[in-house]
Amino acid sequence: MKPTVTIEYCPKCGWLMRAAWMAQELLTTFADDIYSVTLQPSEVNGSYIIYVDGVALINRKELGHFPEIKEVKQLIRDKVAPEKSLGHSDRK
Repeated sequence: MKPTVTIEYCPKCGWLMRAAWMAQELLTTFADDIYSVTLQPSEVNGSYIIYVDGVALINRKELGHFPEIKEVKQLIRDKVAPEKSLGHSDRK
């Protein structure tokens, strides 16, 4: 079965739009590689965590900043479709 990506975001911080935009980007990039992207409001203030099949992959608090979409795509690709080229997102 294809993996599910979950974006847990802080609604009190106003991060729904960022989470929705990232979900759109991931669904477009990984249309054939993932089952779904779920948006989950967090009960913890300041939370922004991206999970793949329930395993935390990116945590904004641990990083100390929001991850760039390029970084998110690369990390998810490495988990769900390591052979996939991300085109310009793979360039340094």
